Amino acid sequence: MNILLSVGLPIAFLVASVAYAIRAVKNGTSKKKAVLTQIISFAVVCVISMAIPMGASAADTATAAQSATTASQAVDPSKGLSMIAVAIADGISAIGGAIAVAAAAPAAIGATGEDPKVFGKALVFVALGEGIAIFGLLIGIMMLQKIA
Repeated sequence: MNILLSVGLPIAFLVASVAYAIRAVKNGTSKKKAVLTQIISFAVVCVISMAIPMGASAADTATAAQSATTASQAVDPSKGLSMIAVAIADGISAIGGAIAVAAAAPAAIGATGEDPKVFGKALVFVALGEGIAIFGLLIGIMMLQKIA
């Protein structure tokens, strides 16, 4: 039931808001109002997505407080922050790789169109951009090994 609320309700809310925005634009409502509707619905989904798990964890905490808990079941908040650090490292490296490939790939295609002999040289620059994301992934994996 909790998973249905935490996943199904935000998805249903977002789908309904998109349908409302599309219908409003087709009926002649301003695009600013449709964008404002989308922003408000996104904020509501964020609040719902945070509130439902918090309510469930509060109920779990109350249940756990009633039963005898051991020290080994304590939650370590530093692991959560470490996971956020891994996500940031992976995300920023993927964004950097995407920016590099977005700049290098069209130039490589254009150069290959003019002179097919430069395909190998152009491919190297595209691969270097993809390497940034791969190195970020490797750093994330090494960080995960330190956490566990």
